[in-house]
Amino acid sequence: MKKLHKIIATSLLASASTMGSGVVLAESPLTANVGVTSNYIWRGTTQTNDASAVSGGIDYAHASGFYVGTWVSNVTWTATDGYEQDLYAGYGFDAGPVGLDVGYIKYMYPVGPGQDDFDEVYLNASYKMFSAGLALTTSTEAGGQDSHQYIYVGAEFEVKKDLNLAITFGDYDFDGGSAADYSHTQISLSKGDFTFALDDNDTDNAVWGVGSDDMRFTVSWSHSIDL
Repeated sequence: MKKLHKIIATSLLASASTMGSGVVLAESPLTANVGVTSNYIWRGTTQTNDASAVSGGIDYAHASGFYVGTWVSNVTWTATDGYEQDLYAGYGFDAGPVGLDVGYIKYMYPVGPGQDDFDEVYLNASYKMFSAGLALTTSTEAGGQDSHQYIYVGAEFEVKKDLNLAITFGDYDFDGGSAADYSHTQISLSKGDFTFALDDNDTDNAVWGVGSDDMRFTVSWSHSIDL
């Protein structure tokens, strides 16, 4: 799933990517979103073998802070093209000056990469321009233990009117001590519906494949409408 739009002063998940779904505060509780990106980056790694992706989703956000939604995008992990569908639900609320967001998300891959569906529970927090979050895998079809952990910290600054600079650092821990563990950094600049991002990670080529740790620049467009 990938960069989710801001909801209730905090992001639904730190996707550290430049496209994605999510809920936005709007006059209507029901919204739809569509996005296009030159490279689908999620948590610092490409989900499309450095090819472009098109995505879309529908979300419902209640005034109480409860939200639910679904999101779909094409993916290409190997030579096989397929698609990803995410289902998620959560609750966003304020605890004094801190915005909190807790929820559940299911990542499904009905066609393409294989039996790699997995589930996560997450908790995100935001304070002014700063954000942080934790996502824990509760079940997975990809093998291994169900103890994958992803954490991130970030900050977003308004450089000038309608121009925002964001920096995110994330760390992925697979079953503790796995050779697949890695960290990543993203710097992005957004204006309106457009986002320009630079992503870097320290993945091990022997595990993730040749070129997996190359620095990547992406250009993305996303838009949401009330239904």
